[in-house]
Amino acid sequence: RTIARRAATTDVAHVDVFSGRAFLWAEAAVGLLRRLGVPVVCTLHGGGLPAFALAEPARVARLLRHARIVTAPSRYLREALRPLRDDVRVVPNPIDVAHFAAPVRDARRRTLLWLRALHAIYAPALALDVVDRLRRDFPDLTLRMVGPDKDGRAPALRAAIEARGLAAHVSLVGPVAPARVPHELAAADVFLNTSTVDNTPVSLLEAMAAGCCVVSTAVGGVPWLVRDGVDALLAPPGDAAALATRVARVLREPGTARALSAAAQATAARHDWNLVAPAWESLLAEAATHAPTRLGRTRPAA
Repeated sequence: RTIARRAATTDVAHVDVFSGRAFLWAEAAVGLLRRLGVPVVCTLHGGGLPAFALAEPARVARLLRHARIVTAPSRYLREALRPLRDDVRVVPNPIDVAHFAAPVRDARRRTLLWLRALHAIYAPALALDVVDRLRRDFPDLTLRMVGPDKDGRAPALRAAIEARGLAAHVSLVGPVAPARVPHELAAADVFLNTSTVDNTPVSLLEAMAAGCCVVSTAVGGVPWLVRDGVDALLAPPGDAAALATRVARVLREPGTARALSAAAQATAARHDWNLVAPAWESLLAEAATHAPTRLGRTRPAA
């Protein structure tokens, strides 16, 4: 209804493209916009999109073919979708870097933060395994797990925390308001990311902007976003021992922590809105340059 109502006064439409059932919405939107003569810019999202494109290449290729410009927030997605569209442009996910500014860390507080949705693809139970391996060497270590329960696993996680004697180390916080996220990040020395599927997670970028030492699984677009040993420490997915070893290194080596923290902030700075917004303005203007004149236009284009 929105597309039909706004089409006559719109010069360009932007459509986010995710995998799974969400892809149906992108197909419907792009199909309707095309019939109404509105130029489309598509942006690829989600670590699951490459696998979806392999399973449904004709559908994905058809949708991308109808877009005037296709963007991706990472080189990972650009390369993964190159067989279906070879001119995808990388426009980074933007963040307000100043909103997350915090001091460089030396990890002496032994505070860890896990900030994702409680969902299977983010493997929250793996974070408990990491803490379980670390608590003997770091008895003052704490982990805050922040995020909404997306698939009903919070009760099982609470039970596991109690059964494994981790209550003194792990807090299952639940969701917090966006305004609270910078405070959560400022209170953490290490940002622990245990995901099994990922693209260019904004949560990771925000943690880096806040100066957290990032320890993450090397999945999807994460190795394209950070450099192992420079602005993050990466481990194989599902490997609690490897993740724990890397967290322990940060906690034992203040110099390493400071170097990772400073490099992470420098990487995050390249994603600041002040740099990304002009790129979007230029790209959308380009897409709208040859917008057709459509019957029914009654006011200036938006």
